[in-house]
Amino acid sequence: MVMSGLMIGMLLAMLDNMVVGTAMPTIVGELGGLAHLSWVVTAYTLATAAATPIWGKLGDIYGRKGMFMAAIVLFLTGSALAGMAHSMMQLIAFRGVQGLGAGGLMVGAMAIIGDLVPPRERGRYQGLMAAVMPLAFIGGPLLGGLVTDHLSWRWAFYINLPLGALALVVTAVTMHLPKRPRGTARIDYVGAALLTAGIVCLSLMTSWGGTEYAWASATIIGLGAGAAVLLVLFVLWELRTESPVLPMSLFRSRNFTLASILGFLVGFGMFGAVTFLPQFQQLVQGASATNSGLLLLPLMMGMLVTTMAVGQLVTRTGRYRVYPIVGGVLMTAGMVLLAQLTVDSTQFITGAFMLVLGAGMGFLMQNTMLIAQNSVEMKDMGAASGAATLFRTIGGSLGVSILGAVYSSHLTGALTDRLGERTGESISGGGGQLTPALLKTMPANVRDAVEHAVASGVHNVFLWASAFTFLAIVTAWFIRETPLRGAPTDDPATEDHKIAEPAAI
Repeated sequence: MVMSGLMIGMLLAMLDNMVVGTAMPTIVGELGGLAHLSWVVTAYTLATAAATPIWGKLGDIYGRKGMFMAAIVLFLTGSALAGMAHSMMQLIAFRGVQGLGAGGLMVGAMAIIGDLVPPRERGRYQGLMAAVMPLAFIGGPLLGGLVTDHLSWRWAFYINLPLGALALVVTAVTMHLPKRPRGTARIDYVGAALLTAGIVCLSLMTSWGGTEYAWASATIIGLGAGAAVLLVLFVLWELRTESPVLPMSLFRSRNFTLASILGFLVGFGMFGAVTFLPQFQQLVQGASATNSGLLLLPLMMGMLVTTMAVGQLVTRTGRYRVYPIVGGVLMTAGMVLLAQLTVDSTQFITGAFMLVLGAGMGFLMQNTMLIAQNSVEMKDMGAASGAATLFRTIGGSLGVSILGAVYSSHLTGALTDRLGERTGESISGGGGQLTPALLKTMPANVRDAVEHAVASGVHNVFLWASAFTFLAIVTAWFIRETPLRGAPTDDPATEDHKIAEPAAI
């Protein structure tokens, strides 16, 4: 019952962007403000990334159940307000409120599992949490299209209200967390402000770079410099304050540091590359845009099955170091295979390659969180979960923006080579409106050029992503196999806390 409440909370955070994405054309048509379209997504992701470590620390101080329920209430408040929005600016502001709540939902669920389930037994529940992601990826676009076509785009937000109410009731009635010593009841407001400002600058730089502004422009350079200064100041402040929002002492653990780096690299490669799979399948293979969720089914099924199997193996053996290494190898192999896709590749071949990539993700996704949580004391579980989630989120954000620049550059170059500079730049400049239906109306030579250009862009995206997943293999190799806590009362099995085997008599 407790897991069902956590799963609904995670589903709320993951499902929302998928549902809203399908409804966005209708929303823009009614509210106007096409120029601000990207901010509907950016406001949500910015708020989620900035709030994640803060929610983790609040859970450590005031208790995870109360903070998880507060995050649900905040998310539902944002959902209700977004559904009642009458302008694009209102919608963007209310999406930010949703994002603040979503950060608490994601880190709260992971930290609560860390409290309730010892690492040695946690594998049994990994499959349940992993099932949320394919459900969101597949069901989100389909649900978004259904409510938009038959009800109203506002129901893309209102649909969260009954789910959230159910999660609140289940959490309030069934969740009884073990008593844990809490940190001092003080909030590091200065650290939180520095971290938030640094993440906002970094996210804006990666979101705007190459799209709104050139990478060499004063705006992008200024944002990059601002992010660097703010994050350095954040680290210096956290080293001297008594109650840091993100304790730097966590990074004294070799495994925690490596797990954070691993999460960043996996997020960069996974989210960056997966973003461009629908582009290839819709524009090159002619798949319907309305079935975009189903197109990722092989990827998600590979991840789900592997995660459940690995979870059971970790529970039975207590061994986990080999799985991130295998996951990195499979992810790299999947990226390299997907880089071989051409205009003649079938959907069956694409699905088979996606299955390999998904299997690699299954070996990595939950194990990075497991390693991070097993490397810290129970009082720092929320901060550790928040940090691990933050690094993965930042990696994904950077992956989408940087690999997006790679894709756009090769798309424009390939179109220019085939159609000439004027026509090529005209088509690539309108890439956001280049739909499969519009492509079918173009002359045969233009269609052929677009298909080859998209295939070329996707090829380079996956090659770049494979470099980052290869670095993940190297990072995972240096993780130490420290014993997993076998019961909630065990001490943390960090490098400095070895669990000794009882002597034979």
